[in-house]
Amino acid sequence: MRKLKLIWDFHGTDAHKKAEHHEIHLKQYIQLEKLAITITGFEVLHETHSIAFLVVEEADMKPIRDALKPHRGVVYTE
Repeated sequence: MRKLKLIWDFHGTDAHKKAEHHEIHLKQYIQLEKLAITITGFEVLHETHSIAFLVVEEADMKPIRDALKPHRGVVYTE
């Protein structure tokens, strides 16, 4: 089954801290909803652009997308 990477973008001089903090909330949501999601993280793309993300099975994406409202998504490749 295909996996999708749901992404939240953060911009500005504090983008890294915001993305890092957002991952904490993603992990809390996963735990609260008892989801089998194991891949989350954050990345610095540029000094003023960072992302937080989680990886979901395509079949499970819609309710998670609707609840968390990511900015975008891409096909995940390991």
